[in-house]
Amino acid sequence: MLKLFLPNEHVKSIFHITPQMLKERGVKGIITDLDNTLVEWDRPSATPQLIEWFKEMKDHGIQVTIVSNNIEKRVKLFSDPLGIPFIFQARKPMGKAFHKALRLMDVQNDEIVVIGDQLLTDVLGGNRLGLYTILVVPVAQTDGFITRFNRKMERRILTWMKRKGMINWEE
Repeated sequence: MLKLFLPNEHVKSIFHITPQMLKERGVKGIITDLDNTLVEWDRPSATPQLIEWFKEMKDHGIQVTIVSNNIEKRVKLFSDPLGIPFIFQARKPMGKAFHKALRLMDVQNDEIVVIGDQLLTDVLGGNRLGLYTILVVPVAQTDGFITRFNRKMERRILTWMKRKGMINWEE
């Protein structure tokens, strides 16, 4: 059961994920979280470095869809200027939004990666569907109320996994 919380990979930031790395895995699409994965939860728009990252993915034929539990206004204001499709109020880790993103991008399960900063939403949601999951270190050290609760639970799960030798990275 706890293996559902174990990501396939762990990276320091979204910028450690390159198109070359993804192409080697046969990846054609990315489902990514927004808040504290791409930018701080209170930053309204993409940074120049993130805009370049999106461009690199597009130039290599890798589609990106943002799947967020946040409200439409937040996700739309971030995504629309970039021309990136999005799904809001996704209710992750439930599978409906992940399935919708797969259909939007017209890709198979083995051609997708799920990128996010939370075990209880992004990693669990992706793993439940058998998708390849990449956990990133949160961009910001602050969180909203629900996320703060999730982080406490995540710390317990990660501590247990470290004790069992399931993970070996440093947070």
